[in-house]
Amino acid sequence: MPHREHHYQVNIEWTGNKGSGTESYKAYSRDYDISSGNKRAIAGSSDPAFLGDATRWNPEDLLVASASACHKLWYLHLCAEAGISVCNYRDRAEGTMVEGKKGAFTQIVLKPEITLRPGDDLERAYALHHQAHELCFIANSLNFPVTCEPIIKHHPAL
Repeated sequence: MPHREHHYQVNIEWTGNKGSGTESYKAYSRDYDISSGNKRAIAGSSDPAFLGDATRWNPEDLLVASASACHKLWYLHLCAEAGISVCNYRDRAEGTMVEGKKGAFTQIVLKPEITLRPGDDLERAYALHHQAHELCFIANSLNFPVTCEPIIKHHPAL
């Protein structure tokens, strides 16, 4: 199979100059906007622990969200191919970052709660998480573990 390249371009515009730029650590806001093409902008900031705005997305949130979303997209694809119908999918992903000389993430744990069509193969549905993990572009790009602890049940018969 030939290798294909995909390219992504985003714009980050800092919107936090309060009038004196970065003359001191507390003189500026960490706020910024993320944009790309015709997509809606994402309001970003730093984590509140680093003087950011808690109502905006921070880079750490976005990293965890990227890993979760990538896994979900592969999982839905694999379920569709296997004839398993996912009715609901909600992930409560958690990431752990440790500060130190060099701060770094140490893990992401995906915790999807999935509801399947009545009668679909639960064992196969659990097994597809391993395959989704192997295929996930984001998880394959990270240098720390991404694990998955799914809970899968059947949708109650209507």
